[in-house]
Amino acid sequence: MFFEKLVTKNNILKYTCYILLFLCFSCKSKTSDKSKSPVDTTSIIAKPDVNIVSDSAVLPLSKEILSAIKIKDYSKLASCIQDSIRFSPYGYIDTMQDKKFSAGQLLRCLGNNTKIKWGVYDGSGGDILLTAPEYFQRFVYDVDFLNAPNISLNKTLAQGNALNNIDTVYKNAVYTEFYFPGFEKKYEGMDWCSLKLVFRKHNNQLYLIAIVHNQWTI
Repeated sequence: MFFEKLVTKNNILKYTCYILLFLCFSCKSKTSDKSKSPVDTTSIIAKPDVNIVSDSAVLPLSKEILSAIKIKDYSKLASCIQDSIRFSPYGYIDTMQDKKFSAGQLLRCLGNNTKIKWGVYDGSGGDILLTAPEYFQRFVYDVDFLNAPNISLNKTLAQGNALNNIDTVYKNAVYTEFYFPGFEKKYEGMDWCSLKLVFRKHNNQLYLIAIVHNQWTI
């Protein structure tokens, strides 16, 4: 009798150990599975002040605007402006001197020969006194930017000795750059020029808020 009881107790202890071992491995397996499961990205939300804009929308619109400027369809250009548009003749955006116009003001200026101060020439410091059509010819579409060999989205390609502050002035905007690295070999790239079109998104609509011209300056 004693031996039978001992065997029974031993069996109970043995089965108890098996059960505990099974539960232990089962818990570890579940923990391991959880660690390998994919991260739930539905909880990752973009900051509200950052506009995520697809290049599939920005690039075609940029080319439409350049096409309109090239053929002097300024009504088309004006239709892309919501409140106002800034014109900067150089890469450094001077928020004190650069001219800003509403769509209506811009159309009126492009329709007459009134001289306007657009800023100052880099190097000489003299006033940039030009009519709106003259400014467009000199500081907007001075080369065929529509067929520029290099185009970027939210990235500055042009590199010169002037400061570039577009990412500071337009923190929540998106921009495209149309860039010519140079035209004549003898200048070794110092005759580069570029044009940036800056957009802001409002109610799922992109609006043009600035045109920034840039070129090599001394």
